[in-house]
This record gives sequence, structure tokens and C-alpha cells, in this order.
Amino acid sequence: MREYTPDEDRLWQRKLRAQFPIITGHPELAYLDSAATAQKPQAVLDAVQTYLTTTNANAGRGTYPWANKTTELVERARRRVKEFLGDPDAEHSSVHFTSGTTEGLRTVARDWLVPQLADGDEILVPFSDHRANLEPWQEARRLLAARGVDVHLRALPYQETSGDYDHRALAEAVGPRTRFVAATHVHHVYGGDMNVHRLRAAVGPRVPICLDAAQSVGHLPVDVGDPALDVDFVVFSGHKAMALPGTGAVWARNTRGPVLAPAGWAGTPNTVGVVSLLAALDWLDAAGVDRVARHAVRLATRLTDRLRLLDVYEILGCGASLAAGSPLAEGQRRQGIVTFRHRDIPSDDLGFILFSHGFMVRADSLCQAGADEKDGVVRVSLHVHNTEEEIDRLLAVLESLA
Repeated sequence: MREYTPDEDRLWQRKLRAQFPIITGHPELAYLDSAATAQKPQAVLDAVQTYLTTTNANAGRGTYPWANKTTELVERARRRVKEFLGDPDAEHSSVHFTSGTTEGLRTVARDWLVPQLADGDEILVPFSDHRANLEPWQEARRLLAARGVDVHLRALPYQETSGDYDHRALAEAVGPRTRFVAATHVHHVYGGDMNVHRLRAAVGPRVPICLDAAQSVGHLPVDVGDPALDVDFVVFSGHKAMALPGTGAVWARNTRGPVLAPAGWAGTPNTVGVVSLLAALDWLDAAGVDRVARHAVRLATRLTDRLRLLDVYEILGCGASLAAGSPLAEGQRRQGIVTFRHRDIPSDDLGFILFSHGFMVRADSLCQAGADEKDGVVRVSLHVHNTEEEIDRLLAVLESLA
């Protein structure tokens, strides 16, 4: 991986920032909520406009040129998702478009997992990650219970201080009836890489793993050809990867268990969303996803290293991995997400205060499973269009409140 000088990085970042019309059109505002939804570069907007004004038709349901071209765009997008994820066996894997991560996880749960489970089987699921990665597996258990099949949901164990999975405890939780593991790649609250390679080591080579990659695809390199990411499903949302809302994808390796085949008649796909996803993946590749990730980590480090010096703030996640040079930095360093609380100011009030100064942040319980209103936090989530100057201005406001 090439190392760039600070001047090269600044020039690269300025060129990319200039490609976001909503960002350049509002220089008085700082958008710090990319974990909720990412802003769209001009190339994505242009691709959507071009498609709707030259080719718009239904995919797979016509023989005239517009329909044929739309069908080819959808199929090209499937191939593009595989390429973007570094698929080492594209001939046997599959990509299925959905409305987003939530529906993608439900597709795996209902259409792939439920038919395989028997009475007494166990699945391991995250009880402190996003609700979208808990409720589909609870729904699967209810569906099976209605048929008289009793399946046990066991909680993935967590380390209290870091928010990472407790891989040592996990090894003890895995039993002979463990049939499936649902996990998260990057935690949407703690911002840490959840070290999926340790999950695979703990559960062994045969148990399928489904990965919620909503906070990783489009934010950092995701390479399913890497042995460290030996998972069976990667599920993500297009809108968090700079595409339009209402589209997402399930990538299935199809080597452990049957081939994923979503049930029911496939209706009209969200062709506009698929076109936007194709353009977004092209844009991210051209930008360099590794550089995008390093830029976000640098900004997150700049924020956390100063914020942790203010006693009035509680930073969620692994505090030991925040400082540069920490031995935990490679394994658990936060990936462009910094979540915190003010010990005296309620989080929703803090969110309003920050917006009054031009900062758009997320301020609530972040859809975390098991959390409610009293667990509100403020989350700053960063992307390539954010700058050091924005972080410094944010810190000045936060320090004034300390």
C-alpha cells in the first residue's frame, strides 16, 4: 500500500470533496452522519439522471433496446458487487438485490436459514449490535416455533470495555448444535472492527457466518477473498455506500449449505437504485477505498485523542485504542465513528446545540439492540468529504461545553 505525503492527501481530499454538490452547496454546515446515510457524489447523480432520461425500462421483462440495456445494467451491477468485494469464486457465488441491509438479513434468515434448522439447533446472534442484525433471527425462531421446532438463540459474548466480541468466551459458547453465526463487521455505535477472523477461529471451519457490513462496505476495503474474512454472507445497504436509498445487496458464497435462493416471485427490481450502486462502486474504486478509510480514521483519531482529555465526556468503545501508537490500534481502532456522551447535558439537547453551530450529528440510541431513550448518545461519523478544520471547529464547541 503506497504511502502518501500530507500534501498529496490534502489535494486528493479537496478534489473529492468538490464532487459532492450537497456539501459544497452548504459550506456553513458540516455533515457528520455518514453512518446513517452517505452523501452522493456528482458521478452517482449523473448516472441516475442519464439512466432515467435515456434507458429507463423494466429489467428482464422486454426485448426492446431500453429493456435489454436495463437488464444488462442490473446484471453488470451483480458482477460489479462481486468485483468490489474481491470475490475469489464468482462462478459459484451469487448477489441478490434487496431494499437494504435489514431486508437482506431477513432474506438470509427466512429463505436460507429457517429451512435448515431442526429442533434443538442453536444460532449465535449479536444482542448489542444494530437491531437489524437481531430481529431477523428472532423472527426466524418464531417462525420455527410456530411449526413446533424449538431453536435456541444464544448471545454473542462481548468485552465490556471495548465493545468487541469476546472471542475467548465465544469459543466456550460454541457447541455441537451450533448451526449459524450472525455478526457485524464494524459496530455502528462503538465504531470498532469486530475482528471477524477471530470469530471464524472460534466457531470452526464449517459453521456459516452472516456479516452485517452496513458500516464497512463503502467505508473501508472489504475483501471476501482474504482468509481473514471467511464469511458466507455479506449484507449491506446502498445508501450507506453513496448509492440511492432503497437498494442493498446480499452476497452469498454458497459453499457452506445450499445456494441462497430468495423465495417467491421476483418483482421489478429497484433499477434506479441498482444503477446508482453501480456508479457508487465505480466512484469508490477510483477514489481508493483504502485511502477513504485512512482519511476517516485520521479524523476520528484527531477527535478522540482530544475529546478523551475532557473528563465531562464519556467515549463509548475501546478507550485504549484511541491514541496513536496503541498496540490495539490495528485490531480495534475505530473506523471513522466516534460516539460519546456529555455527563451533564442530555444527548438530544447536545445534538440541538451542535446543530446550532452548524454540525449535523446523530443524537439518540442509534437503533442499538437493548437500548432505549435513556441510553442516548451523540455519534460523529466521518467520510471523505469531511476535513480537519471541521473536526477542530467541532472540538472548539465541545470544549466550550466542558
